[in-house]
Amino acid sequence: MARDELLRLRANAEAEAATLARDLEALFAASRDSNADDEHDPEGATIGFERAQLTALLSAARARITEVDDALRRVAEATYGICERCGRPIAEERLAARPFARCCVACAEKTG
Repeated sequence: MARDELLRLRANAEAEAATLARDLEALFAASRDSNADDEHDPEGATIGFERAQLTALLSAARARITEVDDALRRVAEATYGICERCGRPIAEERLAARPFARCCVACAEKTG
């Protein structure tokens, strides 16, 4: 069951990353084809801001894929659901909310 949920999360993150990568490339292409002075445009966000926002979102989606891949590895190694710090089981509620959690709530609170 955990594996199925992780695979679903991974597929969603991959789709999101692909969409964001396309959007970022389209933004780069649009800015190459334009000589607009976006730094002084009173109509809204600059191209630089949009680029930074898309880049951050893409980075977060890729990080999520890595987290899910790590969780899938733990499933394969039969260590999924075991806290990497204290070795105790991770609560079902935590895994339901954060399926790729590496540690229990108590250990997570210690590290912030």
